[in-house]
Amino acid sequence: MTVAEFGEFALIAAVNAGREQAPGVLLGPGDDAAVVAAPTGRFVVTTDMLVQDRHFRLDWSSAYEIGRKAIAQNAADVVAMGAAPSAFVVALGCPGGTRVDFVRELADGMWAEVARSGGSIAGGDMVRSAQLVISVTAFGDPRRAPILRSTARPGDVVAVAGRLGWSAAGLAVLSAGIDPEPFANVVAAHRVPHPPYGAVLELPAAAPVSALTDVSDGLLADLGHIAQSSSVAIDLDAAVLRDPALDPVSTALDTDPLDWILTGGEDHAFAATFRDPEGIPAGWSVIGRVGAGAGVTVDGTSRPGPAGWESFASGG
Repeated sequence: MTVAEFGEFALIAAVNAGREQAPGVLLGPGDDAAVVAAPTGRFVVTTDMLVQDRHFRLDWSSAYEIGRKAIAQNAADVVAMGAAPSAFVVALGCPGGTRVDFVRELADGMWAEVARSGGSIAGGDMVRSAQLVISVTAFGDPRRAPILRSTARPGDVVAVAGRLGWSAAGLAVLSAGIDPEPFANVVAAHRVPHPPYGAVLELPAAAPVSALTDVSDGLLADLGHIAQSSSVAIDLDAAVLRDPALDPVSTALDTDPLDWILTGGEDHAFAATFRDPEGIPAGWSVIGRVGAGAGVTVDGTSRPGPAGWESFASGG
Protein backbone atom coordinates (compact mmCIF):
# COMPACT_ATOMS: atom_id res chain seq x y z
CA MET A 1 0.00 0.00 0.00
CA THR A 2 1.20 3.52 -0.75
CA VAL A 3 1.15 6.43 1.69
CA ALA A 4 -1.47 8.14 -0.50
CA GLU A 5 -3.76 5.13 -0.15
CA PHE A 6 -3.02 4.72 3.55
CA GLY A 7 -3.51 8.38 4.54
CA GLU A 8 -1.49 10.88 6.57
CA PHE A 9 -3.01 10.31 9.99
CA ALA A 10 -3.06 6.54 9.67
CA LEU A 11 0.61 6.69 8.70
CA ILE A 12 1.47 8.89 11.68
CA ALA A 13 -0.35 6.48 13.98
CA ALA A 14 1.41 3.50 12.40
CA VAL A 15 4.97 4.80 12.84
CA ASN A 16 4.25 5.88 16.43
CA ALA A 17 2.48 2.71 17.56
CA GLY A 18 4.27 0.89 20.36
CA ARG A 19 7.04 3.48 20.74
CA GLU A 20 8.18 4.30 24.25
CA GLN A 21 9.07 7.90 25.07
CA ALA A 22 12.19 8.72 27.06
CA PRO A 23 11.78 10.43 30.46
CA GLY A 24 12.76 13.77 28.94
CA VAL A 25 9.71 13.80 26.67
CA LEU A 26 6.82 14.77 28.92
CA LEU A 27 4.25 14.73 26.10
CA GLY A 28 4.86 13.03 22.79
CA PRO A 29 2.86 12.74 19.55
CA GLY A 30 -0.89 13.30 19.66
CA ASP A 31 -1.32 17.00 20.43
CA ASP A 32 -0.44 20.18 18.56
CA ALA A 33 3.10 20.15 19.98
CA ALA A 34 5.32 18.05 22.20
CA VAL A 35 6.45 18.97 25.69
CA VAL A 36 10.12 18.33 26.44
CA ALA A 37 11.78 18.71 29.83
CA ALA A 38 14.71 21.09 30.30
CA PRO A 39 16.38 19.80 33.49
CA THR A 40 19.06 22.50 33.49
CA GLY A 41 16.76 25.27 32.31
CA ARG A 42 18.23 25.33 28.79
CA PHE A 43 18.49 23.20 25.64
CA VAL A 44 21.12 22.50 23.06
CA VAL A 45 19.25 22.49 19.73
CA THR A 46 20.31 21.62 16.19
CA THR A 47 18.59 20.79 12.92
CA ASP A 48 19.72 19.08 9.75
CA MET A 49 18.14 18.05 6.46
CA LEU A 50 18.68 15.11 4.12
CA VAL A 51 17.54 15.29 0.50
CA GLN A 52 17.22 12.27 -1.76
CA ASP A 53 20.04 11.91 -4.32
CA ARG A 54 22.14 14.55 -2.56
CA HIS A 55 22.61 13.05 0.89
CA PHE A 56 21.51 9.47 0.19
CA ARG A 57 20.46 7.25 -2.69
CA LEU A 58 17.66 4.72 -2.53
CA ASP A 59 19.62 2.27 -4.67
CA TRP A 60 22.55 2.41 -2.23
CA SER A 61 20.84 2.49 1.16
CA SER A 62 17.80 0.89 2.73
CA ALA A 63 15.09 2.91 4.45
CA TYR A 64 16.35 1.59 7.80
CA GLU A 65 19.90 2.79 7.07
CA ILE A 66 18.68 6.20 5.95
CA GLY A 67 16.71 6.54 9.18
CA ARG A 68 19.76 5.65 11.28
CA LYS A 69 21.87 8.17 9.40
CA ALA A 70 19.32 10.98 9.77
CA ILE A 71 19.29 10.65 13.55
CA ALA A 72 23.03 10.03 13.93
CA GLN A 73 24.14 13.21 12.20
CA ASN A 74 21.89 15.30 14.41
CA ALA A 75 22.69 13.46 17.63
CA ALA A 76 26.41 13.92 16.92
CA ASP A 77 25.96 17.70 16.69
CA VAL A 78 24.23 17.77 20.07
CA VAL A 79 26.88 15.59 21.69
CA ALA A 80 29.65 17.75 20.17
CA MET A 81 28.34 20.59 22.35
CA GLY A 82 28.70 18.44 25.47
CA ALA A 83 24.98 17.64 25.71
CA ALA A 84 23.08 14.34 25.92
CA PRO A 85 20.38 13.90 23.24
CA SER A 86 16.94 14.03 24.83
CA ALA A 87 14.33 14.47 22.09
CA PHE A 88 14.07 14.53 18.31
CA VAL A 89 11.42 16.08 16.06
CA VAL A 90 11.23 14.65 12.54
CA ALA A 91 9.63 16.11 9.41
CA LEU A 92 9.21 13.82 6.40
CA GLY A 93 8.33 14.76 2.86
CA CYS A 94 7.73 11.93 0.39
CA PRO A 95 5.89 11.22 -2.88
CA GLY A 96 2.36 9.86 -2.59
CA GLY A 97 3.48 6.62 -4.22
CA THR A 98 5.96 5.83 -1.43
CA ARG A 99 5.24 2.44 0.10
CA VAL A 100 3.95 2.42 3.67
CA ASP A 101 6.45 -0.34 4.52
CA PHE A 102 9.27 1.96 3.44
CA VAL A 103 8.16 4.65 5.89
CA ARG A 104 7.76 2.07 8.67
CA GLU A 105 11.31 0.84 8.03
CA LEU A 106 12.61 4.41 7.96
CA ALA A 107 11.00 5.04 11.34
CA ASP A 108 12.44 1.79 12.72
CA GLY A 109 15.92 2.93 11.70
CA MET A 110 15.39 6.30 13.37
CA TRP A 111 14.22 4.71 16.59
CA ALA A 112 17.16 2.30 16.58
CA GLU A 113 19.64 5.18 16.46
CA VAL A 114 17.62 7.16 18.98
CA ALA A 115 17.95 4.23 21.37
CA ARG A 116 21.70 4.24 20.80
CA SER A 117 22.11 7.98 21.29
CA GLY A 118 19.47 8.63 23.96
CA GLY A 119 16.11 10.40 24.04
CA SER A 120 13.16 9.62 21.80
CA ILE A 121 11.19 11.00 18.86
CA ALA A 122 8.72 13.47 20.34
CA GLY A 123 6.79 14.35 17.19
CA GLY A 124 7.08 15.85 13.72
CA ASP A 125 5.22 16.28 10.44
CA MET A 126 4.52 14.43 7.18
CA VAL A 127 3.83 16.04 3.81
CA ARG A 128 3.70 15.10 0.14
CA SER A 129 6.79 16.14 -1.82
CA ALA A 130 8.36 15.40 -5.20
CA GLN A 131 11.19 13.42 -3.59
CA LEU A 132 12.16 12.10 -0.21
CA VAL A 133 13.22 14.86 2.22
CA ILE A 134 13.95 14.31 5.91
CA SER A 135 14.45 17.11 8.41
CA VAL A 136 15.44 16.34 12.00
CA THR A 137 15.61 18.72 14.94
CA ALA A 138 17.48 17.39 17.96
CA PHE A 139 17.35 18.63 21.56
CA GLY A 140 19.98 17.91 24.16
CA ASP A 141 20.47 18.37 27.90
CA PRO A 142 23.82 20.05 28.67
CA ARG A 143 26.08 17.86 30.81
CA ARG A 144 28.61 20.69 31.27
CA ALA A 145 29.20 24.20 29.97
CA PRO A 146 28.89 24.15 26.16
CA ILE A 147 32.12 23.03 24.49
CA LEU A 148 32.69 25.59 21.75
CA ARG A 149 34.82 25.81 18.61
CA SER A 150 36.24 29.16 19.69
CA THR A 151 38.21 28.19 22.79
CA ALA A 152 41.26 26.32 21.45
CA ARG A 153 44.61 27.89 22.36
CA PRO A 154 48.23 27.54 21.19
CA GLY A 155 49.87 24.68 23.05
CA ASP A 156 46.75 22.49 23.00
CA VAL A 157 46.88 19.05 21.40
CA VAL A 158 44.34 17.80 18.86
CA ALA A 159 42.74 14.38 19.36
CA VAL A 160 39.99 12.36 17.72
CA ALA A 161 37.56 9.68 18.86
CA GLY A 162 36.00 7.45 16.23
CA ARG A 163 36.81 6.44 12.65
CA LEU A 164 37.94 8.80 9.90
CA GLY A 165 37.68 8.24 6.16
CA TRP A 166 35.52 5.12 6.29
CA SER A 167 32.34 6.75 5.02
CA ALA A 168 34.22 8.47 2.18
CA ALA A 169 35.86 5.16 1.25
CA GLY A 170 32.45 3.47 1.20
CA LEU A 171 31.07 6.24 -0.99
CA ALA A 172 34.02 5.81 -3.36
CA VAL A 173 33.28 2.08 -3.65
CA LEU A 174 29.61 2.67 -4.40
CA SER A 175 30.41 5.48 -6.86
CA ALA A 176 32.92 3.28 -8.70
CA GLY A 177 30.27 0.63 -9.31
CA ILE A 178 32.55 -2.22 -8.24
CA ASP A 179 31.49 -5.23 -6.21
CA PRO A 180 30.95 -3.81 -2.69
CA GLU A 181 31.14 -7.17 -0.93
CA PRO A 182 34.95 -7.21 -0.42
CA PHE A 183 34.66 -3.74 1.12
CA ALA A 184 31.52 -4.31 3.17
CA ASN A 185 33.01 -2.62 6.25
CA VAL A 186 33.46 0.79 4.65
CA VAL A 187 30.25 0.57 2.62
CA ALA A 188 28.36 -0.13 5.85
CA ALA A 189 30.11 2.85 7.46
CA HIS A 190 28.87 5.09 4.66
CA ARG A 191 25.33 3.83 4.93
CA VAL A 192 25.16 4.06 8.73
CA PRO A 193 27.62 6.24 10.68
CA HIS A 194 28.54 5.22 14.21
CA PRO A 195 29.33 8.35 16.23
CA PRO A 196 31.14 7.39 19.45
CA TYR A 197 28.72 9.31 21.66
CA GLY A 198 30.18 7.90 24.87
CA ALA A 199 33.63 9.29 24.11
CA VAL A 200 32.20 12.75 24.76
CA LEU A 201 29.36 12.09 27.17
CA GLU A 202 31.61 10.03 29.45
CA LEU A 203 34.45 12.57 29.54
CA PRO A 204 35.50 13.13 33.16
CA ALA A 205 34.47 16.51 34.54
CA ALA A 206 38.15 17.32 34.94
CA ALA A 207 39.06 16.38 31.35
CA PRO A 208 41.05 19.31 29.90
CA VAL A 209 38.96 19.56 26.70
CA SER A 210 39.05 23.08 25.28
CA ALA A 211 37.22 22.89 21.93
CA LEU A 212 35.15 20.22 20.19
CA THR A 213 33.39 19.44 16.93
CA ASP A 214 31.97 16.42 15.17
CA VAL A 215 33.56 15.50 11.84
CA SER A 216 30.65 15.77 9.44
CA ASP A 217 32.10 17.74 6.50
CA GLY A 218 35.70 16.50 6.62
CA LEU A 219 38.52 16.66 9.17
CA LEU A 220 40.27 19.60 7.48
CA ALA A 221 37.00 21.49 7.09
CA ASP A 222 35.76 20.92 10.64
CA LEU A 223 39.11 21.60 12.30
CA GLY A 224 39.26 24.64 10.04
CA HIS A 225 36.17 25.95 11.83
CA ILE A 226 37.96 25.54 15.17
CA ALA A 227 41.11 27.22 13.83
CA GLN A 228 39.15 30.16 12.45
CA SER A 229 36.85 30.57 15.45
CA SER A 230 39.77 30.32 17.91
CA SER A 231 42.22 32.38 15.79
CA VAL A 232 44.82 29.61 15.93
CA ALA A 233 46.71 27.29 13.60
CA ILE A 234 46.38 23.51 13.67
CA ASP A 235 48.97 21.09 12.31
CA LEU A 236 48.17 17.40 11.82
CA ASP A 237 50.46 14.36 11.76
CA ALA A 238 49.79 12.34 8.60
CA ALA A 239 51.55 9.23 9.89
CA VAL A 240 49.29 9.05 12.94
CA LEU A 241 46.17 9.62 10.85
CA ARG A 242 46.73 6.77 8.39
CA ASP A 243 44.44 3.77 8.90
CA PRO A 244 45.60 0.37 7.59
CA ALA A 245 41.96 -0.75 7.36
CA LEU A 246 41.54 1.58 4.37
CA ASP A 247 44.53 0.22 2.43
CA PRO A 248 42.67 -2.58 0.57
CA VAL A 249 40.08 -0.09 -0.68
CA SER A 250 42.67 2.48 -1.72
CA THR A 251 44.64 -0.20 -3.58
CA ALA A 252 41.54 -1.34 -5.46
CA LEU A 253 40.61 2.22 -6.40
CA ASP A 254 44.18 3.55 -6.80
CA THR A 255 43.47 6.36 -4.35
CA ASP A 256 45.45 7.87 -1.50
CA PRO A 257 43.42 6.93 1.62
CA LEU A 258 44.69 10.05 3.37
CA ASP A 259 42.38 12.05 1.10
CA TRP A 260 39.39 10.19 2.56
CA ILE A 261 40.66 10.68 6.10
CA LEU A 262 41.30 14.40 5.70
CA THR A 263 38.38 15.50 3.53
CA GLY A 264 35.74 12.77 3.76
CA GLY A 265 32.77 13.60 5.95
CA GLU A 266 29.87 11.71 7.52
CA ASP A 267 31.87 9.45 9.82
CA HIS A 268 30.75 11.72 12.65
CA ALA A 269 33.86 11.07 14.68
CA PHE A 270 34.66 13.74 17.25
CA ALA A 271 37.69 16.02 17.07
CA ALA A 272 38.75 18.02 20.11
CA THR A 273 41.57 20.10 21.49
CA PHE A 274 42.93 19.39 24.95
CA ARG A 275 44.97 21.66 27.21
CA ASP A 276 47.07 18.90 28.74
CA PRO A 277 48.70 16.27 26.48
CA GLU A 278 49.06 14.04 29.52
CA GLY A 279 45.32 14.21 30.27
CA ILE A 280 43.91 12.68 27.08
CA PRO A 281 41.04 10.35 28.09
CA ALA A 282 40.76 6.74 26.95
CA GLY A 283 39.22 6.39 23.52
CA TRP A 284 40.94 9.49 22.14
CA SER A 285 44.04 9.55 19.92
CA VAL A 286 46.35 12.55 19.51
CA ILE A 287 46.68 13.57 15.85
CA GLY A 288 48.17 17.07 15.98
CA ARG A 289 48.87 20.31 17.80
CA VAL A 290 47.51 23.82 18.06
CA GLY A 291 49.86 26.74 17.50
CA ALA A 292 49.89 30.45 16.75
CA GLY A 293 48.78 31.48 13.27
CA ALA A 294 45.87 30.49 11.08
CA GLY A 295 44.53 27.55 9.11
CA VAL A 296 45.06 23.80 9.15
CA THR A 297 48.18 22.12 7.80
CA VAL A 298 49.35 18.53 7.47
CA ASP A 299 52.99 17.92 8.41
CA GLY A 300 53.48 21.67 8.25
CA THR A 301 52.13 22.02 4.70
CA SER A 302 48.81 23.34 3.42
CA ARG A 303 46.94 20.68 1.48
CA PRO A 304 45.57 21.78 -1.92
CA GLY A 305 42.00 21.24 -2.99
CA PRO A 306 38.69 21.29 -1.11
CA ALA A 307 38.87 20.74 2.65
CA GLY A 308 35.61 18.79 2.68
CA TRP A 309 31.91 18.98 1.90
CA GLU A 310 30.31 22.36 1.26
CA SER A 311 26.64 22.33 0.26
CA PHE A 312 26.76 25.12 -2.32
CA ALA A 313 30.18 24.38 -3.83
CA SER A 314 30.47 22.65 -7.19
CA GLY A 315 29.49 19.04 -6.64
CA GLY A 316 28.12 19.82 -3.18
